[in-house]
Amino acid sequence: MADMIASHLEIRLEDKQVLLETLDPKERLEKLNGILIKEIEILNIEQDISSKVKSQINKNQREYYLREQMRAIQEELGVTEDVEDEVAGFMEQLEELSLEEKTRDKIEKEIKRFSKMQPASAEATVSRNYIETVLALPWNKSSEENIDLNRAEEILNEDHYGLDKVKERVLEYLAVIQLSRSLKGPILCLVGPPGVGKTSIAKSIARSVGREFVRMSLGGVRDEAEIRGHRRTYIGAIPGRIISSIKDSGTNNPVFLFDEVDKIGADYKGDPASALLEVLDPEQNKDFTDHYLEVPFDLSKVMFITTANTTDTIPRPLLDRMEVIEVSGYTEEEKLNIAMKYLVPKQIKENGLTKGSISFTKQGIKSIINYYTRESGVRNLEREIGNICRKVAKNIVCGETDKVSVSAKKVTEFLGKKRFRFDIIKGEKEVGVTTGLAWTIVGGDTLFIETTAVPGTGKLVLTGQLGDVMQESAKAGVSYIRSVASKLKIDPDFYKKYDLHIHIPEGATPKDGPSAGVTMCTAIISTLTGIPARKDVAMTGEITLRGKVLPVGGIREKVMAAHRAGIRKVLLPKDNEADINDIPEGVRNEMEFVLIKNVNDALKQVLVKDEEK
Repeated sequence: MADMIASHLEIRLEDKQVLLETLDPKERLEKLNGILIKEIEILNIEQDISSKVKSQINKNQREYYLREQMRAIQEELGVTEDVEDEVAGFMEQLEELSLEEKTRDKIEKEIKRFSKMQPASAEATVSRNYIETVLALPWNKSSEENIDLNRAEEILNEDHYGLDKVKERVLEYLAVIQLSRSLKGPILCLVGPPGVGKTSIAKSIARSVGREFVRMSLGGVRDEAEIRGHRRTYIGAIPGRIISSIKDSGTNNPVFLFDEVDKIGADYKGDPASALLEVLDPEQNKDFTDHYLEVPFDLSKVMFITTANTTDTIPRPLLDRMEVIEVSGYTEEEKLNIAMKYLVPKQIKENGLTKGSISFTKQGIKSIINYYTRESGVRNLEREIGNICRKVAKNIVCGETDKVSVSAKKVTEFLGKKRFRFDIIKGEKEVGVTTGLAWTIVGGDTLFIETTAVPGTGKLVLTGQLGDVMQESAKAGVSYIRSVASKLKIDPDFYKKYDLHIHIPEGATPKDGPSAGVTMCTAIISTLTGIPARKDVAMTGEITLRGKVLPVGGIREKVMAAHRAGIRKVLLPKDNEADINDIPEGVRNEMEFVLIKNVNDALKQVLVKDEEK
């Protein structure tokens, strides 16, 4: 039996010789059993390998079969989209674009690389997205500008009341384009308090020049990739918001608004403000390179506009690339016109009312402006008008009325007690209290500066959250007063006998800057001499140790704030005389401006001896 089995096995000759030489039958069968077990294991391994190979072949055949089936279905439906067709489509799109040679070569190379990839692979998806993004950009597509200065002026006047300087600058820009036939855009920066219409001006500019409008808010942006995009090595990489917005607009020369450029931040992800330097530089943005695209895109035809509440927080290199246009607050007359022409019709429509069911009198609007809002813009004014419209809508639905005329009396009924006092300080006078003017990012404001002298050791106490510069101005004022104490008939040793306390109300609001120097100095002199100071005269100006009054900024906003508060006499530094021309004529005609060179000039106007002088 052993010999017969061994003769049928494909084993080595040596193994067969060993079996023949084994004479004991039991031992021979045991050796044969070992050979059989070994052969069975080899057969099992071969069978396993064979099974895997067969499975792989079947899988490839299945994929091939399904692909062929899909191709047949697509042909039946008239859809013949496959990799070859897709690549051919990309190449056709590329040929239609008039690109620079380097850019064209790079895109063509990427298309050829894509054609060799497995269509279902992740890398092919990344490559396809890149090619589609690049080819979808408006490389050569521009808006056809029909520049008509008269029409542009009509649109700007139709959308906005006032803002003459801004409109004039826009019309100048359009005139230059018309003469030079160049689309190279300037970078305008509209700076002003909230609610004066900076963003809506940009929309009107786009409408007046016939371009697409794109807006990107920079408030809180801290990642440089928001501007320049992500490199394709990252999973889920996309272009930056600038290139994405240009692609969505469909033209390479839109009006592009960077909103709130002064609120931009920076962290470990980079500094977006630095990334904007290239974008906003007319000499560099011709070759702006997004990290995702890796090819230059021409941004020189884009008209960039930025908005900000203040230029203080804009990095200097970035500010240097922009042309700043001040968009100041509105006068009472301008607010009245804006309300009647734009805000009232808008709120009537938004609240489901009709012109027949509600109307606003001029006195009613003036009441809202003077007693319920105290702002440079018109945002709160619109909010209060909307508030009244909602209350009227409720009364109409409840059947209480069918038509309302909103007069000054009705305004009080709808909005409650007056929130602000207006024109109440005229003629008042008080020892140690003077009226100053301040500039803030939300416009101008009035400050009542209070001082008092109490027996002490010469301490100077400053309260009201005053910044370092303001505290230094107060110290400079005290030093000046000490140097001229005898001329002012003040005890020369006052700084030893008394503690001086300077307080500016609204203590929770931080205040800083040198422009309150002359106001604080005048208040201290009033306290030390016991002569009352007129509170209906406002002043601004920085002082030196010699008592000279130096020029300050924000004159227009400060005078507007004084006008809103009912003040009609303002003391300004002599060197700020030219700034008076920037004040709206309506306000200028109602105000009296006194130009002062030193503290003595201010004392003559403010301090009241016996009778008013």
